[in-house]
Amino acid sequence: MTDADFMQRAIALAEQGRGWTNPNPLVGCVIVQQGNIVAEGYHARYGDWHAERNAILNCRQDLNGATLYVTLEPCCHHGRTPPCSDLIIESGIKKVVIGSRDPNPLVAGKGAAQLRQAGIEVVEDVLRDECDRLNPIFFHYIQTKRPYVLMKYAMTADGKIATASGESKWITGEAARENVQRTRHQYSAIMVGVGTVLADNPMLNSRIPNGKQPVRIVCDSQLRTPLECQIVQTAHQYRTIIATLNQDLDRHAEYRQFGVEILTVAAQNKRVDLADLLQKIGQLGIDSVLLEGGSQLNFSALRAGVVNRVHCYLAPKLIGGMQAKTPIGGEGIASLAAAVKLGSPQISLHGEDILLDFEVIH
Repeated sequence: MTDADFMQRAIALAEQGRGWTNPNPLVGCVIVQQGNIVAEGYHARYGDWHAERNAILNCRQDLNGATLYVTLEPCCHHGRTPPCSDLIIESGIKKVVIGSRDPNPLVAGKGAAQLRQAGIEVVEDVLRDECDRLNPIFFHYIQTKRPYVLMKYAMTADGKIATASGESKWITGEAARENVQRTRHQYSAIMVGVGTVLADNPMLNSRIPNGKQPVRIVCDSQLRTPLECQIVQTAHQYRTIIATLNQDLDRHAEYRQFGVEILTVAAQNKRVDLADLLQKIGQLGIDSVLLEGGSQLNFSALRAGVVNRVHCYLAPKLIGGMQAKTPIGGEGIASLAAAVKLGSPQISLHGEDILLDFEVIH
């Protein structure tokens, strides 16, 4: 097996932690001796041992002279766990092969440098692109302190997210909706506007068995969210934040008695300033947001420049209607030259529906 083969195995291991490690990265590790894998590990949950430490501690044989493959540069600082670089040096490993470089200022080349100073051979950038694709959320959050935002919507083949009468359940089939549940598990928070709450009374939870539950965030500038809605009534069970311009503390108290957190933010055109909101929730340790709002919230997010990725589910249906809503509302963008640019999509089929997965070009 080659370096690339061993790194591919480390990537597959890293994927097993998806949804559980936020705001930490996904990382996988394998240890090889005389061409054979003798130990494996991955970062399973936030606060647990890192991949390298798991692999080393899982090994029952002498690692002197072994080679360690890891998808991300080993950490060299004390956080919730001790530095992995120290343990690698102590273990007798003589070569470390790294996929991604860590942009965290606390690491950022220092981990590799420490290993080299200890006499360990370090090889970097093996399958770097593939390893980087594990952690766009971590890379964005660690460098900006703002959440990575994925805008998700489902539309018919003629670009409608609901009929003219407002009916929207269900545009897509069961397989596509199951994939959305997996995405909810992977992101730290899910965000909608108050219009979606008023129209659909959603729960906004992940329905994967034993899955992670995202923080629920409602953008509600005037604090119109009904106290009797599902989101408020279940706020003690699922962490819930309402972002508002309303500063009436008595009104805030009505929500807080149900467990809702009220976050007062700046205004933008008499609506919640999404840039200010994301800055504030980033400070709360929320590294990623799945935006499942209506057309107005989608446009506001695009206009604010906070969207990093787009999931467009395309259903093989046509409904028409001049009054039927499209995914992006608001006043729209005036010229094609000013349109938000998207990269080439990754395309996948979910039942009869197509998922177009775009990166936003900033």
